[in-house]
Amino acid sequence: MNHVLGIDIGGTGIKAAPVDVTTGRLLAERAKVATPRPATPAAVEAVLRQLISDFAWSGPLGITFPGVVIDGTIRTAANLHPDWIGVSVADLLNDVTAGKQVAVINDADAAGLAEMRFGAGTGERGVVLMLTLGTGIGSALFYDGILVPNTEFGHIELDGEDAERRASERAREEQDLSWGKWAGRVDAYLDKMEQLLSPQLIIIGGGISRKSDKFLPRLTTLRARVLPAALHNDAGIVGGAMAAHDQTAALG
Repeated sequence: MNHVLGIDIGGTGIKAAPVDVTTGRLLAERAKVATPRPATPAAVEAVLRQLISDFAWSGPLGITFPGVVIDGTIRTAANLHPDWIGVSVADLLNDVTAGKQVAVINDADAAGLAEMRFGAGTGERGVVLMLTLGTGIGSALFYDGILVPNTEFGHIELDGEDAERRASERAREEQDLSWGKWAGRVDAYLDKMEQLLSPQLIIIGGGISRKSDKFLPRLTTLRARVLPAALHNDAGIVGGAMAAHDQTAALG
């Protein structure tokens, strides 16, 4: 089936829409709900159930999560709640998802998959790094189009702190940074990632990608090309749906 419901769990909001995975297009206007506070499994589960119900969805589901995901089980949850660690999202929703194909994937990995197939990374070879600058910093690393999952480069050290505490969109907003000052922090972070990985292309995603003209022209130190995500903040929804479709195809 080429139509999949993508649900993108973020630190600030939870977004969902059905996706045509052959084109990367949303088939309906996306729904968005504020991420509950505290973002416990039970609280987020209630939102997921509501979104599935609102779309009256009976087909496959692709769900993204802002942390390390291995075999559908959550291993880290820095921007949600520690109770998520060890939780299987499919099991959490088992009565709703019984008989449905469900894939769970790191949110930045999902966004990267979408951008590599339908967006700024289409046709790119070599090393490509996708970074989502939002509540935290998510990362997705590709070599010749193949994903290296769960990289979590937002937690590397930058000026004595987790990089996401310095260069995320949340840091810009909470610290009331000018675009110039924030761009300097992003520049320092991208320079460090370039030293580590030597990517040919860096894609900047998240909602901030819609404002790329405010900060990308201010970047100064990089050899890599830097592009805004073409799918903007819909990339996670699309990539989550793609993960479910690809998982179904792999199972035959």
